Amino acid sequence: MKNKRVGTYSRGAAAWLLILAVAAFALPSDAAALEKLRPEEVVAKHLESIGAAEARSSIRSRIIAGTVVATLKAPGTAQFSGRAVMASEGDKNMIGMGFENAKYSQEKFGFDGENVTVGYANPGLRSNLSDFILTHKDILKSGLLGGTLSNAWPLLSLPEKSVKLEYGGTRKIGGKAAYELRYLPRGGSDIQISLFFDTETFQHVRTEYTRFIPAGIGANVDASGSQRATRYKMTEDFSDFRKESGLTLPHAYKIELELDTRAGTFIGDWELTLTQFAFNQPITSGSFNVNANQ
Repeated sequence: MKNKRVGTYSRGAAAWLLILAVAAFALPSDAAALEKLRPEEVVAKHLESIGAAEARSSIRSRIIAGTVVATLKAPGTAQFSGRAVMASEGDKNMIGMGFENAKYSQEKFGFDGENVTVGYANPGLRSNLSDFILTHKDILKSGLLGGTLSNAWPLLSLPEKSVKLEYGGTRKIGGKAAYELRYLPRGGSDIQISLFFDTETFQHVRTEYTRFIPAGIGANVDASGSQRATRYKMTEDFSDFRKESGLTLPHAYKIELELDTRAGTFIGDWELTLTQFAFNQPITSGSFNVNANQ
């Protein structure tokens, strides 16, 4: 009788294991459960997450200010704190950071509607970040830099832009699922750009810019072996979304830059905490040429 009960329990346990195994295959994972959306659907919901159409269209210019902490992680380590300001009007866009440091005084990037200008960290010397922006001017010229903090954000007027968006599935960003849209400028680009949107709120939470250059071929086998690939990656992260004059905007903005080149490795980030927002204030056109007064 005892053996019969053991057999009954064993068959019962086996049945439960079978049910659990079937359920594991039948129930979709979090990523699989998310509906595949067309890019235009993601964009439409994203625009709603910023604010009503009337509120979005009523904002003609923005001036945003706060603090910034720059952290250099490689090849050496250092940290600098200072003030940050962002300004935008139409397609014009500017980001400035000032540090009270003799060796690293500022970062400034601007697009005045025609030309991209990038400032010097110190007289005659550009930083790795400013070099990256200057090399890939379209990041600033297209309005991508700064995300929804900028009036130049291209998704605000996508039909007017010569770009294509391609659905890229979902990824975990900061532990939460996000839709990926690949940003493809007409005519192509040497840098890959992906935009990420929270799957629940559709807020824009990250932009990734990546570029890979394969190692070159040397004059002989030994020379080829000494060549190395070049990798560039810049990430913009946005968080702490709160309302300002009818628009829901991030109050935390982080830029992270990783370079792996023949000259060596560089890793650094710039964290902006934004506390002052002013809308529809006049901005002089010269403000967007960051080298005008240098």
